[in-house]
Amino acid sequence: MIKSRSLLLAIATTCLALIGAALYLQHVKDMLPCPLCVIQRYLFLAIALCCFVGAIGDKPRLGAGLGLLGALGGLGVVGKHLYVLAHPGFSCGIDPVETVLNKIPTATALPWLFRADGLCENAVDTLFGLSIPQWSALWFVLLTGALVYLLVRRQR
Repeated sequence: MIKSRSLLLAIATTCLALIGAALYLQHVKDMLPCPLCVIQRYLFLAIALCCFVGAIGDKPRLGAGLGLLGALGGLGVVGKHLYVLAHPGFSCGIDPVETVLNKIPTATALPWLFRADGLCENAVDTLFGLSIPQWSALWFVLLTGALVYLLVRRQR
């Protein structure tokens, strides 16, 4: 049986790898992140942080629970992103969310990671048949499932 700490570390590593993939797409493939993409980055980082702290601390279930909140938040954000893509003409475009996101300290200190410059409706390029928001949704579902598994299984 998989140990809680090992699975939490695997989840944290996966989230960091997903951030690395997003940075590759942004800086090498010139796919600018939109506000919803940036919020998803924050949530992947939050999941990674919670799982890492849970894995090295005394309370792995607490780390899994907090990570689950981040994963559920990610499902909500990516759901909105998929809605925007499914309904042409509906846009998150230049809106107050982008302005707020680009002015918070993390975005001003690390603009290469957290600056929202793209439009949500432009995320139509595919990778293996799925758009980037669809891939994000798939990963949030998988992470949610893994974290729920950690919370409901018997401790060993």
